[in-house]
Amino acid sequence: MLSSKFTKDEECSVPCCKCSFTNSIIIIIILLLMSRHFHSIPLLSRLIRSCLYFSLSCLFFHTVIVLYGAPLIDSALETFSLAVLLSSLTTLRCLCILGPNFQAWVRVFSRHGAMSVWDTCLQITVAMTVLGAWVGAFAIPLDWGRAWQVWPISCSLGATLGYLSGLVAAPAWIHYHRKQLTYKCK
Repeated sequence: MLSSKFTKDEECSVPCCKCSFTNSIIIIIILLLMSRHFHSIPLLSRLIRSCLYFSLSCLFFHTVIVLYGAPLIDSALETFSLAVLLSSLTTLRCLCILGPNFQAWVRVFSRHGAMSVWDTCLQITVAMTVLGAWVGAFAIPLDWGRAWQVWPISCSLGATLGYLSGLVAAPAWIHYHRKQLTYKCK
């Protein structure tokens, strides 16, 4: 019998992580081809910068998750899977709306940088996604011995629920504050 270097759970995580990462890159390519906002930048340059931003955000989220206490070596693949999920829920939306424009990202995520309803929606959904992943980590140290407490299932569920609640909260917040919303002129 041949022995595998991965356990059964790790064998399942490898294709899932690769599939999520590949799907995100394909979505970036399709959106850049269909985008009308950024014609001043050549398509190949936009594609390379978008893929670079997405890859860097995966590495950034992986580093932040490890700094918050995730296993560095034991569950590196699971941690990177969570980082790809967070990047897919946050960075991919930013790339779709703002494109690979770093100054626009800084403007949107600064304290009072929202210049449109879309910028406000981005702020709310990204914040709710990250907050959901953080809140999802609270269930991990509870000693219930449940399958959903295994790293990073509760954080992934929290991020997904945070993203979904952000999709509901953003339009509700905009509707509630529609009279106070006066966006700056570009």
